[in-house]
Amino acid sequence: MELPKLLVATCDGRVLEHPTLRALVRSGEEILLPSEAPRSLPAHAKLVHLPGRLPVGLDPATGRAQVVERMAVGRKRVAVQAVAAVLPPGYTRTFLPAYAVGEGPVLPQWAYTAAGYGPKGPVAWALRTETRRHWDPSRFNLKELARIVRERLEESPDNRVLAQLSKCALEYRCFTSQNTFYCRDEGALPSSTGCNARCLGCISESRKGGPPSSMSRIERAPTAEELAEVGAWHLRRASGRVMVSFGQGCEGEPLTRGPVLVEAVARMRRMTDRGSININTNASRPQVLEGMFRAGLDAIRVSLNSAHPELYGAYYRPVGYGLEEVEESIRLARQAKAYVALNLLMMPGVTDREGEVACLESLIVRHRVNQVQTRSLAIDAEQYLALAKGKGAGGEPMGISSMLRRLKAQAPWLVIGNFARGLGER
Repeated sequence: MELPKLLVATCDGRVLEHPTLRALVRSGEEILLPSEAPRSLPAHAKLVHLPGRLPVGLDPATGRAQVVERMAVGRKRVAVQAVAAVLPPGYTRTFLPAYAVGEGPVLPQWAYTAAGYGPKGPVAWALRTETRRHWDPSRFNLKELARIVRERLEESPDNRVLAQLSKCALEYRCFTSQNTFYCRDEGALPSSTGCNARCLGCISESRKGGPPSSMSRIERAPTAEELAEVGAWHLRRASGRVMVSFGQGCEGEPLTRGPVLVEAVARMRRMTDRGSININTNASRPQVLEGMFRAGLDAIRVSLNSAHPELYGAYYRPVGYGLEEVEESIRLARQAKAYVALNLLMMPGVTDREGEVACLESLIVRHRVNQVQTRSLAIDAEQYLALAKGKGAGGEPMGISSMLRRLKAQAPWLVIGNFARGLGER
């Protein structure tokens, strides 16, 4: 396999090929030769520069890794920074970008992926883990979106759910929020202002020492009536994979509002039996979920970075619950015949450690989990690697590709993808 060329970025934002050095990749803290070929940079992916990170490439003449601080551009030698790819929906990264840490800020919350320059253009080390096209970015952010949002708000001007979704759809360009206005596929139901976890990589609330959060939480918690109004409207009218989901990026943990959610689900099901009602959750409160299943909840997506209590606790920093409650929630969901997906937050070199994979396999097989949604963790890798150092089940990394093949081998029924499944796809 011929290695792609190393990519570097100048301080004014230009991305250039290095004339001699080849691209290396990173698994956890180890910089290494890639064990698999990259793929062409997918449509809608972006190349980004990493401030304070110095590119590291392979010198083919010596076979050694070389840190690059400056490079000749024309008649000048200019300072350069490392380059990464940010992938569109439907792809999962397999390696981190190779760099040396210099002086620079904590990076914004994106899932930075190893990239290089091949014979036909930019490449990235990633897997295509979702072939369905309903999340194609070209279907979103259309010219008529602002008009559609305005008209829907005029119909229900006092609904706090719609007010938040309008902000998410137009400012944050959230696809699930936009679906609620396009009236198709999976619609969003933000419901909670607070959370009982303190995740290091929280995207809706800034943490000490971290970057600014990617978005703001819903400011005023909606009522069951408001949630049911938006949810039932979507379920009755939407096309495609009809679903509504509690637990969005712009909120805390929905289970902290247990009685309201139980009532909202019951109200929606009194209004319509169409489509699926799902919750994206940390699964911290089994008793609340039990009530929601009785009311009509039929799917659950459980956020998880590890099936080992130590590493799970280090990242989520849960308040009043632990991995034991999470597993009990999964058990109750299977008992209720609900569809169970894991929202697996993945970091190459950590998630694919042999011990971590064995713990995850055991959880999946023990409860016959339906789906693993691979989610490249959007965080500065330095933060997560520092947190995970010496924690969890341990073992040598096997590689993300090998990990996913092993999960399928141990659980042949398991669906591996990136998005929730509608009723007709389960």
